[in-house]
Amino acid sequence: MHTTESAAARYADIETWSTAQLVAGMIDSQREGLDAVAAAAPALARAVDAIADRLGSSGRLIYLGAGTSGRIGAQDGAELPPTFNWPYERAIALMAGGPGALLKAVENAEDSLTAAAESLDALGVNRADAVIGIAASGNTPYVTAGLEHARRKGALTVGIINNPGGTVGKAAEIEVLLATGAEFLAGSTRMKAGTAQKVALNVISTGVMIRLGYVYRGLMVEMRPTNAKLRERSVRMVMELTGADDAAVRATLEQASGVIKLATVMLLLKLDRAGAQAALDRAGGNLRKALA
Repeated sequence: MHTTESAAARYADIETWSTAQLVAGMIDSQREGLDAVAAAAPALARAVDAIADRLGSSGRLIYLGAGTSGRIGAQDGAELPPTFNWPYERAIALMAGGPGALLKAVENAEDSLTAAAESLDALGVNRADAVIGIAASGNTPYVTAGLEHARRKGALTVGIINNPGGTVGKAAEIEVLLATGAEFLAGSTRMKAGTAQKVALNVISTGVMIRLGYVYRGLMVEMRPTNAKLRERSVRMVMELTGADDAAVRATLEQASGVIKLATVMLLLKLDRAGAQAALDRAGGNLRKALA
């Protein structure tokens, strides 16, 4: 079986290929990454449900990785607050070598057996948390040790790996194997292994947010309208959800301080801001429940 470290015979002479062949070959390789994610769908579904059940009202989603895998995890976590209004303090990325390693490689950091545990202890990792460890090789010591420590502390642990049989998968309660095999450029896991990891994390985090009620009718109703583009998007969203005209929606959003859910409840239930907020509070912030 080919692994991410294998040198595939079909790519042995890529330096002699035409540019058109190179581009086509790399695109085909990326498609294989997506196929690997599709094959892992049952494990991804288990991860979504388990994480959503675990997080509740205070749990944190903690990403753990090194190198490319760590950077992909950090990117996924960074998108949750603006997209879903998920609290920044509840989406945490721990990177081998520290935050500076996100931009510049830190040699040997991934080999530490203590750094991840120390960082998790500094956070006070506990049973309310879910920790996702990401490692293309499946054997990154930093990730394995971190997952083992998190599991001892009672946190839910998920291991995302690209090679079967590694220590990361064994350390996690839920193993997600993305069997991407040999890379177009041997050992360069920033390619299809990284693509598969990115898609898998998109699936997990978005699925969790949907299960937790952060999405309504396929719309990002928790989105923070922090710039002109997003403010216009919020207007379109509330118009779609309520059927109100542009002027009414803009006026209501202004009264609601730009909060999409609040404006929607105000318009559909014909409530003032205080009444709409009370309705949302009774529903635990879930728009579907508030409107029901």
